[in-house]
Amino acid sequence: MGETVVIAMAVVAIVLIAGMSINGLVDKMVQARRLRFEAQAGQPGSELRDIAERQQLFEERLRVLERIATDRGSLLADEIEALRSETLAITKVKDTA
Repeated sequence: MGETVVIAMAVVAIVLIAGMSINGLVDKMVQARRLRFEAQAGQPGSELRDIAERQQLFEERLRVLERIATDRGSLLADEIEALRSETLAITKVKDTA
C-alpha cells in the first residue's frame, strides 16, 4: 500500500505541474492576442483622431477665407498674414514630428 500512495502522489504532482504549465502557456497566448487586438483597434482610432483634427483645422481656415473674401475692410492684410504665420507654424510642427 505504501508504493501505491507514493505513485499516486507522484502522478498528482506531475498532473499539477503539467496543468500549471499549460495554464501559463494559454494565459500568455490569450494575453498576446489581446494585446495584438488592442494594438490593431488603437491604430484606426488614432488615425481617425488625426483626420478629425485636420478637418477641424481646414474648416477653421475656410471660415477665415470666407470672411476675407466677403469682407473688404482694412483687416484683410492682417488676416492674410495671420494665415501665413499659422501655415508656417504648422509646417514647422510637422517637420519636427
